[in-house]
Amino acid sequence: MKFTEFGLDERLLEGIDSMGYENATPVQEQVIVPILQGKDIIASAQTGTGKTAAFLLPVINKIITEPHDAHNINAVIIVPTRELAVQIAQSMEGLSYFTDVSSIAVYGGGDGTSFTTEKKALSSGVDMVICTPGRMIAHLNMGYVKMQAVKYLILDEADRMLDMGFYDDIMKIISFLPKQRQNLLFSATMPMKMREMARKILHQPLEINIAISKPPEQIVQEAFVVYEPQKIPLVKEILRKKDFQSVIVFCSKKVNVKQLSNELKRSKFSIEEIHSDLEQDKREQVLQDFRNKKLKILVATDILSRGIDIEDIDLVINYDVPNDGEDYVHRIGRTARAASEGTAYTFITEKEQQKFGQIEELLGHPVTKAAVPEQFGPTPAYNPRAGRGAPRGGGRNHPPRGGGGGGKKYAGRNPKR
Repeated sequence: MKFTEFGLDERLLEGIDSMGYENATPVQEQVIVPILQGKDIIASAQTGTGKTAAFLLPVINKIITEPHDAHNINAVIIVPTRELAVQIAQSMEGLSYFTDVSSIAVYGGGDGTSFTTEKKALSSGVDMVICTPGRMIAHLNMGYVKMQAVKYLILDEADRMLDMGFYDDIMKIISFLPKQRQNLLFSATMPMKMREMARKILHQPLEINIAISKPPEQIVQEAFVVYEPQKIPLVKEILRKKDFQSVIVFCSKKVNVKQLSNELKRSKFSIEEIHSDLEQDKREQVLQDFRNKKLKILVATDILSRGIDIEDIDLVINYDVPNDGEDYVHRIGRTARAASEGTAYTFITEKEQQKFGQIEELLGHPVTKAAVPEQFGPTPAYNPRAGRGAPRGGGRNHPPRGGGGGGKKYAGRNPKR
């Protein structure tokens, strides 16, 4: 289905066209029209399905075509991380470029100037606010946030927000909103706690499910069963063997990110690290360099596993086994975007075998175990049912098993050009 078939305003279609979009993704096809009709939505969609535009486009369209209060906040988007807030704000700027819709991203980690800018927007009025829960609570506690005219509430990556313990903050923010509003909830998974929250927030929602909990079929998945000291040499071997243009290496701990990053820099790879210890401006610069192909390799914590839209990733390496199947799907979902092919490697140490076995159960099939090169010496046998008691040795050469651009941030009211 083409975007021109949704009946969107010409100004919005011009923005869509300028960003090179023509055909809607499945989640966009199913979601845009019901949102335009004013229905509440609860949608299950994994990352990379185009859900950001699925809620931004109809909400922007409604703001520019229906009466609204220009001196208040009209839409609130709540997200789990500052990176996702920035990502959505960038998409918002591109899509709304030819409209007069204003927006601002509200998140922690900045300086006093950013807080002052946020305060001005939240107190004088801005069409769309993209915020992290903690930062918005800080502003709400000061009493100047104009929430009384909010018509649209969007919760994105809602399952991750619950995992991060933001339930109370979300409900507090919602307590400031008018009872009459349109609610949109997007989540990769729908656990019971999520459905309980949805019942409190949504009114007769339309439920939409799009390909959850399974990685795209075009991703080549392989795993290497190794001892911990073999992991860094194996990363170097993989990166030297083929000239990958864009690689993300995910680590579960910041200390592993820093250690691996230092080793790769010493070996003269084009690499930077990203984790919560970095200042916000540094993190944004690293992401921008990676998007622009100035940087080939990114070593990151799970801060990047969800919601960050970076195209054309050739390879994802799980340096540590993710905590659960959903995290695995989201990590490797960074590659094979927009129907392109991609590769995902996972390193499995003895302590992580039981955890990876559970991931394979979620996937519904075993992941191919690749042979570790001979020069690395003996490797563990793969025996996930034995957990930490897996026998040592015997793993040498075991056979494979199974298978935004330039729009308007907040700059006071009437930001028309």
